[in-house]
Amino acid sequence: MKFESTVPPPAHRLKNFGVNLWAEFSSLAVENKATNIGQGFPDFVVPEFLQDEVRKAVAKPAANWYTRAQGHPRLVKELATEFSPLFNRNIDPMTELMTSVGAYEAIYAAITAFVNDGDEAVVIEPHFDCYAGDMELSGGKLIRVPLRPTGDGKYAKNWKLDEEEFEAAFNERTKLLITTTPHNPIGKMFSREELEYIGSVCKKHNVIILSDEVYERVMFDDNEHVRIGGLPGMWERTITVGSAGKTFSVTGWKIGWALGPANLISQLQHVSSCATFTAPTLLQEAVAGAFEYERSVAQTDEAYFKWLPAKLQENCQMLADAFSDIGCTPVWPDGGYFMIVDTANMDWDFADLKQGGVTMWTV
Repeated sequence: MKFESTVPPPAHRLKNFGVNLWAEFSSLAVENKATNIGQGFPDFVVPEFLQDEVRKAVAKPAANWYTRAQGHPRLVKELATEFSPLFNRNIDPMTELMTSVGAYEAIYAAITAFVNDGDEAVVIEPHFDCYAGDMELSGGKLIRVPLRPTGDGKYAKNWKLDEEEFEAAFNERTKLLITTTPHNPIGKMFSREELEYIGSVCKKHNVIILSDEVYERVMFDDNEHVRIGGLPGMWERTITVGSAGKTFSVTGWKIGWALGPANLISQLQHVSSCATFTAPTLLQEAVAGAFEYERSVAQTDEAYFKWLPAKLQENCQMLADAFSDIGCTPVWPDGGYFMIVDTANMDWDFADLKQGGVTMWTV
């Protein structure tokens, strides 16, 4: 966007920034009375147990004050309790965990903490747009390696990396690999074998892995969520990012976290302390209570982590059927919030974003 003013111009690092994609599509949806299925807007009532946790939190005086910058003590302890068995290690809540203003900030902090001018990050595409913006702000370069459909491309599990293409993307300037599983927007959940291969390449080139796992609770068809940071030899070089917004379907709460070895997490904490200082205490307290409650009902029909993937798989099937009925070919995801759709059979001109009744059909 061109900057016109009599005051000094903005920093050169903003020269390639324009209208935010999400803001543009949301405005178009409102303007044209269209259904916006491109963003994370859970359209169901917040579960009663989450509402209770907010009510309990707001009644606590300390929950309305500033809290520990690196993460509200109760929440980081709950996160350590939750994730230690999933990573097969005792995670130190004070040094190997931090909270953030959404996963978005944790991703920004990781990129800012480790990318210098001229450094490169390999990213598996298509990818979440903030990776590109954060790299731009840090003076780095994003090297994209695509997932490609193999075999029956109507299933996300059949979208694969070309190993020769993937390995060719790494060089002496490569600092990070950025990946996400379940993948946004393909919906692919990387298998253990695929993640072991990705990890071996990163280890060979001494690259830090930034693993965006915000959709870890949304798994379809009994798929397994494998955490690359939990694989042998990978903890030492992996930063894993999570989100209460996606975990509990409260995307507006903007509570995220990052976990990993202390020498990496401490650098993210430095960035965060200069950016937001701390995420909202009240909501961190509520999220801590939500994790505690969920553990207490984990083996019952009341478990939210059982209800959520079943509900979203039902929604996914409904959406897939709707697209199939009009002649499109949906790609069935292994998990996550999103579905991509092949519109090659349709006579649509996507240059006109205002046509039709739905925005962002392919995301």
